[in-house]
Amino acid sequence: QVQLVESGGGLVQPGGSLRLSCATSGLDLDYYAVGWFRQAPGKEREGVSSISKHTGTTYYADSVKGRFTLSKDKAKNEVYLQMNSLKPEDSAVYYCATALDVGTSSVYYLATDPYDDWGQGTQVTVTS
Repeated sequence: QVQLVESGGGLVQPGGSLRLSCATSGLDLDYYAVGWFRQAPGKEREGVSSISKHTGTTYYADSVKGRFTLSKDKAKNEVYLQMNSLKPEDSAVYYCATALDVGTSSVYYLATDPYDDWGQGTQVTVTS
C-alpha cells in the first residue's frame, strides 16, 4: 500500500524559502513518477513540479520555474521541493502524489489525472 506524508510547510515572509518533504512507503521510487501539486482556496489543484520515473526528468510549472527545485533521495524514499523567493500567490496546500504511468507526453506530468496516490497535504502561507 502506497503511503505519502508531506511535511515542511509553514508561514514565511515573501522572498523566503521552505523545503517540503514527501516521505513515501510501499513503493520503489524507480518505478513511479512523483509530482508536487498545490491547491489554493477556491481554485483547482494545479501541478507545480514532477519527476519522471526512469530518466529523472523534472518538470516545472511556468509560475515556479527558476524558484522551485524538485529532488529525490531514493535511499530515504523521500522527495523534496525546495521553494525559494516565495510569493504570496504561492500560498496553498501542497500535495505530493505518485503515478505508475503518466504517459508519453510531458504535458501529463503536471496534470492531476495520471496520479493515483496522494498525501494529505501541507499548508504553505506566504505573507508579510
